[in-house]
Order: sequence, then C-alpha cells, then structure tokens
Amino acid sequence: MSAVRSLREVWVADEGATVTAFVDAQRAAIAALCDGLTEEQARRRLVPSRTTVLGILKHAIRVEKVWSLEAVTGVDRDAQGLPANDDSFLLADDDSIGSVRAAFEAAVAESRAVFDGLALDDLAPHWVNGGPVTIRWVLSHLVAEYARHLGQADILREQLLATDDA
Repeated sequence: MSAVRSLREVWVADEGATVTAFVDAQRAAIAALCDGLTEEQARRRLVPSRTTVLGILKHAIRVEKVWSLEAVTGVDRDAQGLPANDDSFLLADDDSIGSVRAAFEAAVAESRAVFDGLALDDLAPHWVNGGPVTIRWVLSHLVAEYARHLGQADILREQLLATDDA
C-alpha cells in the first residue's frame, strides 16, 4: 500500500488509499504532539497515571512496532526490546522531544516498509491476542488507537498551555 499524504486526495480513492491516508494523518498528528512545548512541559505529569505528552509519543513507537513487526512479520516484542505496554509511556532521563520523535518516525518508516505491497485482505498472521487479523483490521486499529491517544494529548496540552500562560 503506497502512502497518500493528503486526506483530500482520497475523497474518491479506493479503500486501501483511504485507510492508509487516515493512518498517515494520525501518525502526523502523533509526531507533532510536542510541537510548541518545552522539554519540561512535554514531560510534565498532570494526571496520576504515567501519561505525559512525550510519553504518548514514546508509546506510539511501541504501537507501530507491535502492529507491523510483530503482528505481520512475527518478530516478537522481546526480540525487538519493547517494554511492556504500561512501561512504554515511561521516559528515560535522556529522552527528549527530538530523540523520541526521531525514534517514532523511524518506527513509522519501518512499518510502512512492512505494509508496502500488502493488500487490505492480506493477513497479519502473528497477532498474539487471537489472530490472524486482516491488514484492514490492523490499519483501522491504528487509526482508533492514535485517535484515543491524540484526545488524551489534546487535553494535556490544553492544561499545560493554560497553566503556563496564566
């Protein structure tokens, strides 16, 4: 599946191009989560959970790798060095907006390479939670997962910017 970069381009496109464009739009929004924030703001915890704006971006790296490398190609999480789901929001001392965004963009590029040439009805045979599932299901799941996390990030960003502007 080749990437279409604009949702406008897919108003009358086929299903594969449409789904891919929606995934790419969500990926672009995730990549831009920390735009306009300081390092401190991006790391600041405003809720009891480990959720921070930068932590959401870091979690998205795991999401990309689980749904491409693991579900499609069978490279398990341990072999990829991926943290447990809850731990994927944890930030290391040396994590920065730039380093986490670069790692996310690398994970997206890797995912695109995995999905390139696959059709929506092809299977992701290695999904550990009861698969196989279709590539259509995986890409739709990515849209839903990213939309949920983008909503969380919108609220956190609003709180951060309102607090720091006051």
